[in-house]
Amino acid sequence: MPSVTNQAQRLIELGVPGLLGQDPGQVMSVALALEEKIGKESTEALLVPTRIMCSYADLMRLVTHQGHPGFVVEDFTDAADFITVTGPDSKPIELPDSPWYLLTDPRRGDEFENSSPAEALETISEHGRITMTIGEGIFWLLQNLSVLERNHCFMTIGSRKLKSTGAFDARTPALWISNGTGRDGKEHRDAPKLGWCWWNNRHTWLGIAHAERRAVAP
Repeated sequence: MPSVTNQAQRLIELGVPGLLGQDPGQVMSVALALEEKIGKESTEALLVPTRIMCSYADLMRLVTHQGHPGFVVEDFTDAADFITVTGPDSKPIELPDSPWYLLTDPRRGDEFENSSPAEALETISEHGRITMTIGEGIFWLLQNLSVLERNHCFMTIGSRKLKSTGAFDARTPALWISNGTGRDGKEHRDAPKLGWCWWNNRHTWLGIAHAERRAVAP
């Protein structure tokens, strides 16, 4: 993982602060504070915005693989309605009260390939880890696309959608590489893709991404 300030610089070069309605200088200032107070505690720390003020499609277009920009599947138009949850009961939580935070020790969760999200969540919680969100997954790819590879991609089960009944939607977000089949279209072959899977389904090629904690500068 690049240093926190190098991550901020890359986001600035990609134009991400503008998409988020933030000033590039302020983003760098926050990154410097996070690196000074927290980043030195962990060599693997990902810079993530607390609020994403643009569409996931806007961000996915900045994630390129073999020259192909990323995209959101056409039947995931409600991705923005997915909220952050944690723990074995998937309880809704608030993200840190800071414009940016660090997600420490992110992992793709290959050990959970062929496990359903429901099965993996219990183990992740038992080990004191947290599940990653859609936004965290995308910002991880913006900094290190190598974590997305064919036959080894990941779900972001830290994001779920509450239905009007109070129960959770059965879909769980995932990031993988499109084969360009079906509704994806041939033009999207080899492109990074934000889609979804079912909460109780197992996939031999999808891990369940998790991390150590979310931290902010004092």
